[in-house]
Amino acid sequence: MSGVQRGADGRGRAGRVLSGLAVAVGCLLFLGGFGWAALLYRPYTVPTDSMAPTIGRGDRILAQRIDGGEVRRGDVVVFEDEVWGNVPMVKRVVGVGGDHIECCDKQGRLTINGKPVEEPYLEGSGPASPTGFSATVPEGRLFLLGDHRSDSLDSRSHMTEAGQGTVPRDAVRARVDAKAWPVSGWGMIERPGGFAGLPGGTSRPGPLPLITTCVVAGAVLILGGAAVGALAQRAARGGKAAVAHGHG
Repeated sequence: MSGVQRGADGRGRAGRVLSGLAVAVGCLLFLGGFGWAALLYRPYTVPTDSMAPTIGRGDRILAQRIDGGEVRRGDVVVFEDEVWGNVPMVKRVVGVGGDHIECCDKQGRLTINGKPVEEPYLEGSGPASPTGFSATVPEGRLFLLGDHRSDSLDSRSHMTEAGQGTVPRDAVRARVDAKAWPVSGWGMIERPGGFAGLPGGTSRPGPLPLITTCVVAGAVLILGGAAVGALAQRAARGGKAAVAHGHG
């Protein structure tokens, strides 16, 4: 065997090994990322504008499965409660057990235990609620509001019922981490800074960015590995053709 053919075969074998390794790692990352996401996240479609502008009607969201005990003020959650119709609903948690919620102060802001909360995510520039209200949240329960306060049926609509419009923590099914559709609005749902200074602070984002990185990296490795394999085969064929031509 000539040096040209040995060199071509060597490069071909190295290329095939590199290609196989890249594809194998890529499949592990790609499929593992999707599997990880399926275990932790559930997709939901929001049917109303009650959470606009944060989440609009028809938006597709990704919500991380969590225990109700993990919920913090400022979280946007998916919950189900018999009093609210026993269907999945999406609202923002503004109060937890022991909080006194009131609206509005002289600047039109929501107050929690007497401390005003800045809410830049609200729809419009008016007060934090078009109607005033005051409630004390029982232990183990949550007070929830929509971001579109003038177009949201939330805890304010149930204040004459037991619990003053609150829902139990175990009614929470998931915490919204991101918008997945439409593509133009894709992105993580930020934790609002207005609640960060209150006891317990705000929750930490889930692992969705890391999962997305795994899936994208896996896809790149699969495509890149396949391309390297094709080039290695072409180089090997080219080397054999050159050797055959030289002998001719």
